[in-house]
Amino acid sequence: MSETVKSPTRGGNAGMSSEYLEVRDLRVTFDGFPAVDGVDLTLMQGDLRFLIGPNGAGKTTLVDAITGLVPATGSATKSGVELIGKKVHHIARLGVGRTFQTASVFEELTVLQNLDIAAGAGRSALTLLRRRKSVLPEIEEALETTGLTGLRDAPAGILAHGQKQWLEIGMLLVQNCSVLLLDEPVAGMSLEEREETGNLLRRIGGERTVVVVEHDMDFMRAFATSVTVLAAGKVLSEGTVAQVQADPKVQAVYLGTAAATNHDDTEADHARAH
Repeated sequence: MSETVKSPTRGGNAGMSSEYLEVRDLRVTFDGFPAVDGVDLTLMQGDLRFLIGPNGAGKTTLVDAITGLVPATGSATKSGVELIGKKVHHIARLGVGRTFQTASVFEELTVLQNLDIAAGAGRSALTLLRRRKSVLPEIEEALETTGLTGLRDAPAGILAHGQKQWLEIGMLLVQNCSVLLLDEPVAGMSLEEREETGNLLRRIGGERTVVVVEHDMDFMRAFATSVTVLAAGKVLSEGTVAQVQADPKVQAVYLGTAAATNHDDTEADHARAH
């Protein structure tokens, strides 16, 4: 990686050509229930944004709406291009990528083959099956960025849990995704894997718009440059980690719902259903 790569900063590394994601009055309703209820967000390139909130807050549903997996009203624009109403693959082609809580990689194929398929998303099946004589520069860069260079010829199925998540992020990088929406990327990881993942997010977050849906508050405190708190489908608070943690509204929601979180799995149920 070049020494000039920027680290994420609150407010982003905004320049004239910076990418951004702007969400206005976004709403998602399931059977009359407002899962996302008029959310406004502005996410700038170079700002590593964490999206937190109790179970049922609408975090995953918000990401589903932006990426076309659930119908929504309102607006979500990537650098001025409207995403709402577009098909999932059209949104992906616009450079908006996402990961899921369980990494979706081709387990029987090697790390290199997984990245090659992702890089060749627009190529025909026949050309995908042909063996490349050389490795594309963007694939070499993704291997280096994700720390998987030494495992390039290993089947993805033998990778550790954390390594599969890194490979999935690498697959988004080779597709030139400039907006990455990561759904609980460190769930189930060891402490060492979580640290490695946080450092990976820092490496990629300076040049991209990265949103991390997260339950792990220690991880959020260590790596977020800014935080948005959702509760009951609405934005409750936004700011630095320190500002959000000091907000009495946030404290009330987290302390008040701690005992009830096991009973409120609405969001998880909808995520599984979709």
